[in-house]
Amino acid sequence: MHDGSIGNAIFLIFVGASVLATLALYARQAMIVAYIVVGMLLGPTGLGFVNDVVWLNGIAEIGIMFLLYLLGLNLAPAQLVRMFREALWVTVASSLALGFIGFAVASVGGWTTTQALVAGAVLMFSSTIIGVKLLPTTTLHQQRMGQVMISVLLLQDLIAIVIILLIQGAGGETDPLGGIARQLGALMAVGIAAAALDRLMIEKLIERFDRIQEYLFLLVIAWCLGIAEFGAWLGLPREIGAFVAGVTLASSPVSQFIAESLKPLRDFFLVLFFFSLGASFNLSSLAEVAWTGGLLALCCLTLKPLVFRTLLTKVGEKPGMSFEIGVRLGQISEFSLFVVVVALKAGVIGQIHADALKMATLLTFLASSYWVVMRYPTPMAIADRLRRD
Repeated sequence: MHDGSIGNAIFLIFVGASVLATLALYARQAMIVAYIVVGMLLGPTGLGFVNDVVWLNGIAEIGIMFLLYLLGLNLAPAQLVRMFREALWVTVASSLALGFIGFAVASVGGWTTTQALVAGAVLMFSSTIIGVKLLPTTTLHQQRMGQVMISVLLLQDLIAIVIILLIQGAGGETDPLGGIARQLGALMAVGIAAAALDRLMIEKLIERFDRIQEYLFLLVIAWCLGIAEFGAWLGLPREIGAFVAGVTLASSPVSQFIAESLKPLRDFFLVLFFFSLGASFNLSSLAEVAWTGGLLALCCLTLKPLVFRTLLTKVGEKPGMSFEIGVRLGQISEFSLFVVVVALKAGVIGQIHADALKMATLLTFLASSYWVVMRYPTPMAIADRLRRD
């Protein structure tokens, strides 16, 4: 950054993000796109106003921790059972089909088998943020389409957690299977410890002081960060520990209050996360990654709707609604970006592969959002007949 000031960098990031977010909303785009683009513009290979992104990466990881923490808070055991019953087959089958497509495209582009597997994993998932944000809450959200979409998205997020663990376990290991086994063992240990602490201490504290909202806010943040740090001590990504912390609190009567209270904090750090992703993108590599990134994006946008229409129709959903769900889920996920970050850190892929996958993700964000708001009811549709809250 020009004057070495973190405050100056924060100022530039949020002012730039607000300006581009305004333009994105006028263009009927998701604001995530604005955060990534402002990172590209202000980052080291752009205008260079924010050159030191190392500190950003550390802060931005907190945003992902809170994102996974809130995801866990929405996964009460009863809901998990219902999701598995309704959407498991469709989610698994679509993930395998799209994973194969991504693997094939990357292999044609000359990537190694391991690198192509990461590309396949990236294509498996759709954006929870974009999918839910463009779903009219007063009409479709509580109806069948919303139920199916949200079930698929949450199950995809669970699959993403497993893949992150596999990448983390296999990366840099002379014994990949042993590394994966250690990751799974650490996950079980964190889960058992978190469940025990929740029952013996956290639930009692929440019940005793549930009327003091300031204390609850402090307690649940400490719980998230504490379990995340414990997971890191055992070798897990901190984000996975935060997810476990959320799951253990999902059955609490104050879980929805916790989720609502933490959303502004999560959003603050997520802006920094997506900015750091854009800032780490090497603009000079655009020509090198354009073919693979563009082809991955094209396959995702054209084939995801067909895959979901085929699978959902087979389980009894109407063809028109099935295709619309596919269009609404037709982008790559923000969790896929996290998979890319983990794979890059673990040495499973190189920077050029990460840039190609980031480019594909950004292209699908842009094209998918535009397709949805032009054709289907959303809170920000172009036509008045499609604009619904």
